Amino acid sequence: MTESLELSARLQGRVFLKWEDVQPTGSFKIRGASNKILANLEEARRRGVVAASTGNHGLATAEVCQKEGLSLELFVPRTISDFKKKNLEDYGVSFRIVDGPCEQAERLAREEAGRSGRIFVSPYNDEQVIAGQGTCGLEIWEDWPEVEEVVVPVGGGGLIAGIACYLKEKNPAIKITGVEPEHSAFVKHSLELGRLDNSFPEKPTIAEAVAGGLEEGSVTFELIQKYVDRILPVSEEAIIQAIIICFRNHHHQVEGAGALSLAGVRSFPELFRGKKLVAIISGGNIEDRLWEKLVFSR
Repeated sequence: MTESLELSARLQGRVFLKWEDVQPTGSFKIRGASNKILANLEEARRRGVVAASTGNHGLATAEVCQKEGLSLELFVPRTISDFKKKNLEDYGVSFRIVDGPCEQAERLAREEAGRSGRIFVSPYNDEQVIAGQGTCGLEIWEDWPEVEEVVVPVGGGGLIAGIACYLKEKNPAIKITGVEPEHSAFVKHSLELGRLDNSFPEKPTIAEAVAGGLEEGSVTFELIQKYVDRILPVSEEAIIQAIIICFRNHHHQVEGAGALSLAGVRSFPELFRGKKLVAIISGGNIEDRLWEKLVFSR
């Protein structure tokens, strides 16, 4: 973690950024994928692995499978970025392209794993995956037990659920805040309804790694309802500005989803004033040309 001196001064508190973009494969996803696969390694060796992903989870799962010599079939929506698909192809992954949203790819992958007997590595809807993501919270607690609030990007909810479960157990007074792009605010929409609902009128977002709804019956939604204090929506412009600040102030190249927590803190400063705060920078897998356009054209 490194301190954001600008935000600490602006908010009259202490603001640290936790850089998950430096993880193997460039995002926090390696935590959950490795925990799931290594907990079921012998079975995975016998039967193989199936997963569904828009990119970062697929990269993490492919990395672990390659290291362990496991076969992997990956279900991806046709909307996956060319950049992330190319990165996955470098692992020699077997693809199944799905004409539909992320949650449909997840459903079909889970059904195929059940039919074939292979291990299904969910991007978020799995207790072992969530526990793996929760190691991010463990590290925060070990590094800074005085922390008062943690701000986390939200897509499927695995990262925020894992962090919230761990930290609330250690200290129930710690606040957990999630941040979604306002163009894809499925979790906030569902919380307002009191039930998981994927009818949110989604628009394209620069934070494409968190775009889309949740798998029906996802355990992450129940954990968010129980442990997360609030979800904040942020604009596309706020996300872009956060990407720029990550580079100009901290020399990190991060993707849109990775910058969500910083965008949330900067968009709602009144909520965080005077706090001891950690914002999770969840990933850095962004195409160089897009990143350069965002950072250097302004």
